[in-house]
Amino acid sequence: MKNRQEVILAGSGGQGLIMAGILLAETGMNEGKNVVQTQSYGIASRGGFSSSEVIISDDEIIFQHVEDPDVIVVLSQEAMQIYDGFDTTIIYDSDLVTPGKGNNRFGAPFTKAAFELGNPASINIIFLGCLLQLKPVVDPAKFAAVVDKKFKSNRNNEKALQKGVELGNMLKEAMAKC
Repeated sequence: MKNRQEVILAGSGGQGLIMAGILLAETGMNEGKNVVQTQSYGIASRGGFSSSEVIISDDEIIFQHVEDPDVIVVLSQEAMQIYDGFDTTIIYDSDLVTPGKGNNRFGAPFTKAAFELGNPASINIIFLGCLLQLKPVVDPAKFAAVVDKKFKSNRNNEKALQKGVELGNMLKEAMAKC
């Protein structure tokens, strides 16, 4: 893993993007790293554009916004339009987003998976499980422990995390073919 990891999580309000950023940041802190987590959202709590940026570094973080993202997770078409020009790995929700052009765009059905688990609010745990399979910006086991502690050993989150890992493995196969 490189010394500094930068992640952008973007989509619509209500998809758990801010909580997802907080969970990544908390895991990074538990690993003894320097961490910055910022968030941006519109006046509408649901449906408006929302994003979270997370920087995890061994070194001091001077500028607290992502400059060169290692990965971007996109959960809405609006977010894809905003971040499509970035030359980095973009993981998107194939249920909600039509990808832009590029070999570094990988989609998985996060929304469908959350509904199949009977918990639409688990979409953030699912996409983070997938993200950590593809780009382990934090230790996946330590992340699972943070989720477990934050949500009091909620069995639904364990299932959501496992589903994310499965989707991440599926995307790994797609990435290997590129």
